[in-house]
Amino acid sequence: MSVRTPDPDPDWTPGPEGARPPNTNPGWLSDVELAEVRRRLPILYIEAVPVRVDGLGQVIEVGVLLRARSTGEMTRMLVSGRVLYGETLRDALFRHLEKDLGPMAFPQLPTSPVPFTVAEYFPMPGITAFTDDRQHAVSMAYVVPVTGTCDPRQDALELTWMTPKEAASDAVAAEMEGGRGALLRMALASVGQLR
Repeated sequence: MSVRTPDPDPDWTPGPEGARPPNTNPGWLSDVELAEVRRRLPILYIEAVPVRVDGLGQVIEVGVLLRARSTGEMTRMLVSGRVLYGETLRDALFRHLEKDLGPMAFPQLPTSPVPFTVAEYFPMPGITAFTDDRQHAVSMAYVVPVTGTCDPRQDALELTWMTPKEAASDAVAAEMEGGRGALLRMALASVGQLR
């Protein structure tokens, strides 16, 4: 018979009579725990391509984040992040859109959280078009219209709005890591913007 025990809370400190304080960060791993998990299991991510649409629902602009790596190199990225234990895909998508684009972006989440594709990232190149040298990751990818003002936060320097044609260019793909240029083109194809 298997007995399940709760995972230890890395933020726990003893309180009066050993009482545990409420866990304010459930489902989050410490850096050491995350590194260990990444060596053993695929990690679930969401990725989102923010877009602006016209009155007919046609994509007229695509948002791509500009970030600086620790090496000083500038790269382009999509909105992305891990799904926490116990978190729905919808909640993870909203959390990462707000984290990367700011609270006034007003994303229009899909009624049904069905991605336009599922991308598999591997630490070794050649298995799929997508690579991530840290881990094996599975990413649910979405196209999400935003209607508000985007003010990038966290490690993003800016959000660049491009036409679908500009976003699908080889120049933009060359600035994206891990095959995300191909993912961006797949997103544009899924909304009828890749000709």
